[in-house]
Amino acid sequence: MNIIEKFSEKINGALQTFDRVLINGYLSNLFSYRKFLYYLIQNDIKLKDFKTFANEQTALLCSHIENYIKESHVKVQYLESGKLNKDELARRAFAQDMSKTGLIAAFSVLELCNTMTVVSNYDTKQLEVASRSSKCKHYYLYYNDEEFGWMFFKIQTWFPYNAQIYINGREYLSRLLDKHDIQHTMYYNSFADIENFQKAQELADGILNKKLSSSFDGIAKKINNLLPNIEKVFHSGYYWCIDQCEFATDINFKNRGDLGALFKTLVETTYFTFSSQDIYSFFGRKIEKIQQLSKAEIVSDLRRRYQGYRVKFKLNNNQIKMYDKGNNLRIEVTINNPRDFKVLKPELDKESGEVTESKKWVPMGKSIVNLYRYAEICKAMISRYINALPDIDADKLPVKAVGRISSSVNVNGRRYSGFNILSDDTLNLLGALSDGAYLINGFNNKLLRHKIFNGDADSKRNINKTTRLIAKLRAHKIIKKVPKKNRYYVTATGRKIINSILLYTNKTLLNVA
Repeated sequence: MNIIEKFSEKINGALQTFDRVLINGYLSNLFSYRKFLYYLIQNDIKLKDFKTFANEQTALLCSHIENYIKESHVKVQYLESGKLNKDELARRAFAQDMSKTGLIAAFSVLELCNTMTVVSNYDTKQLEVASRSSKCKHYYLYYNDEEFGWMFFKIQTWFPYNAQIYINGREYLSRLLDKHDIQHTMYYNSFADIENFQKAQELADGILNKKLSSSFDGIAKKINNLLPNIEKVFHSGYYWCIDQCEFATDINFKNRGDLGALFKTLVETTYFTFSSQDIYSFFGRKIEKIQQLSKAEIVSDLRRRYQGYRVKFKLNNNQIKMYDKGNNLRIEVTINNPRDFKVLKPELDKESGEVTESKKWVPMGKSIVNLYRYAEICKAMISRYINALPDIDADKLPVKAVGRISSSVNVNGRRYSGFNILSDDTLNLLGALSDGAYLINGFNNKLLRHKIFNGDADSKRNINKTTRLIAKLRAHKIIKKVPKKNRYYVTATGRKIINSILLYTNKTLLNVA
């Protein structure tokens, strides 16, 4: 029984959708030296005249953007540092008129970026196209958009005119709920209350059916007046890629008090009973492949926030975390490195280059067309996390359940002794069984004995001892056997007992005010 089922009488519902999403836009043809040179040729620009041409193009773009801002009755604010919190400044402007839609605030700032330019080659004594890290003016345009809600559009004003868009799935969903007359209350990027959770989830799922790239193209064409000429030459515009993606499930409690009564217990239990390897199970990985990650860092982290605590597990720059937000228990996945996951794509014929009927799993890229796959992966991770959350009362041990496993039992006329729950051997065994690696694929004799006996795991004595331990664990209903397979899983009751004992014996008190 997971947390949603156990506390159903205290829960209004659960909602899962995208949270913070950063999308980068690239005019990919301008990144290729050959194609960039072709673009200059199509505009009758000699390499020696590039700087004049580029300055003219930047001036045209800046003039167009500033006129666009002026027509929206907004003033451009120049920022001396790109490190200033532009979102906070924009929200201050929005606070002056919360009913305003469209452009709210605009900022210009000099920032570091990658640019395309023309440089001298001292070896060949000729000019050539090159890519350089440089500084140029960027514009940040913040909107209260009728469709997406709070968002921003950022653009670089020198070749290759990179763009970035920020949207928030919950802001977007809020607009959809308004359109469908579904009453709701927002609290700091979360829904404190929704009239109809089922309908809200249907609308959230429908976000994936929208062709977001078309909406982004429309925004880009309003702002980048150089785009028509670029599209005329290359017959394509911005290529939209997912830079960062957050997806979260909010378990909405009827009030903050109901969540607060169990959240500290849940934080303690999760942090002290999950090892750093548990993240492997949440990310759908096999523990046997852990050594293949040469640079990946596995992190288990507990941190105090202004509202309370959050628990985070991180692997190779992707993470899953749990924290409270108002009356919501939020489990959130952030994908920064999509190539750690796979997507099913059609194969190409090596000779013709045409798409075939066969498909194969390949590392996932950042293209926005993969957004549906981001959602699938995040939903699966969150589901595994929720189902793995310890189901215990952290203030005391489940005395009756622990008492039963401490006493001997008879099964089919055979007597099995009880477990001494305070002995090092028992705690070592329970710690091995709690490993998140076994959550998905279970374990067998070999995996378990290598976990508890280390270097002497393959001796005949320890093989037989592990066989007896497995039989004893089954007799006490701590584990169960997979039908027709030599594999075992920890039962729901067994996991509750194990987590309770490990928490009771290992935890330290959190410094709660």
